[in-house]
Amino acid sequence: MVAVLGRGVVPAGEPVIRADDRGVLRGDGLFETMHVRAGRPWLVGEHLARLTRAAAALDLPLPRTEELRELLDTVCADWPIGTEGALRLVCTRGPEGGAGPTVYATLSPVPARSRQARRDGIRVATLPLGVAADARVGRPWLLAGLKTTSYGLSEAARRWAAANGVDDVLWTSTDGYALEGPTANLVWLTGEELCVVPAERTGILPGVTADWLLRQAGELAWTVARRLVTPAELHTADGVWFTSSVRGLAVVRELDGVPLRYSPHTAVLADLLGFPVPSRPAER
Repeated sequence: MVAVLGRGVVPAGEPVIRADDRGVLRGDGLFETMHVRAGRPWLVGEHLARLTRAAAALDLPLPRTEELRELLDTVCADWPIGTEGALRLVCTRGPEGGAGPTVYATLSPVPARSRQARRDGIRVATLPLGVAADARVGRPWLLAGLKTTSYGLSEAARRWAAANGVDDVLWTSTDGYALEGPTANLVWLTGEELCVVPAERTGILPGVTADWLLRQAGELAWTVARRLVTPAELHTADGVWFTSSVRGLAVVRELDGVPLRYSPHTAVLADLLGFPVPSRPAER
């Protein structure tokens, strides 16, 4: 399904973006990806709020939030209630010459790769990002914490993962800290403390799914923390996961070739997020 602001739903093969659009030529744009369940996008308010903050940082004009919500309603209108969907909202700076932004949404079934990662977990390798943990903070030209369409670095990392026999990568800083995956946030459990990497101290993308999960930690009588962590600490953690909007919760089964501890709380966390409960290692 494809819908364009001002045009509504269009045939999937119909062009929706011009060849001189700055989102195509320069990666000058933003996007948000949402999980569609029961025919509706989940956490849509949080995703649109993050998009709005990013647009202000890039000085990228956005339509009113009401118009964006209407576009999302349009693309979801005929989506089967029982089918999981991956909804992407894209906003670029538009064609050269100041014709205004290009805004469209696409909706497709959740990829099999994402469903498999939820079910079976993932093998992850660390990769150096080449900067200190705090190097991007206060430097807006480095686009820290923004979900931009400049996705070449992330795609290159994922190609490296595929070529080297792992499912995903975890970027690390030059001062030895774990940061984030190309398309996921890192979440880990230490005792009864559920932790994430602090976006404001590192410039990683503030994760909508990870933040929501931390807000529910009180249901499990856990405390929460936003702190730095080393890969060595992750090897001794009581559970390590990648979270993202469409994939949901993926257990990190292995880090740099070393198996990690499987947390018995994984099923509870997946259930809190409303995703299928993953299998335990013995069931694979």
